[in-house]
Amino acid sequence: PQDMDVGRSRLAGWRAAHEEAGVPASELLVETGDFTEESGSRAMRLLLERAPGLDAVFAASDLMAVGALAELRRQKRQVPGDVAVVGFEDSVLARHTNPPLTTVRQPVEELGRTMARILTDITHHGAPRQQMTLPTELVVRESS
Repeated sequence: PQDMDVGRSRLAGWRAAHEEAGVPASELLVETGDFTEESGSRAMRLLLERAPGLDAVFAASDLMAVGALAELRRQKRQVPGDVAVVGFEDSVLARHTNPPLTTVRQPVEELGRTMARILTDITHHGAPRQQMTLPTELVVRESS
């Protein structure tokens, strides 16, 4: 969702990756959701209506990617043959989709520790607010 920093950041990352690759980031290829399976399915359906020949999808969460995979199956599209699908999080779910989902792994435990440390520093020591970006890793599986 674009009312959440994480949603805005992932969309900005998608745009930045296109720019870095020298590929125009067409807004016709953007559909927002709310990190649910249902919104991923709806977004995939709308994207296919607008761009029936699209051959790759980046979903802002693994759960949205699951919805996209379901919609692609309903529309008889092969993954990854017709459309490659990539999620974000590397949730347990990603290993159990059909096909297993390529995804961007975020360091969840490190994220929790870092947030706790920053909140403790702010609350108990009056430290200023911080913005921090932790490294991610692409986990390539069979959906791409």
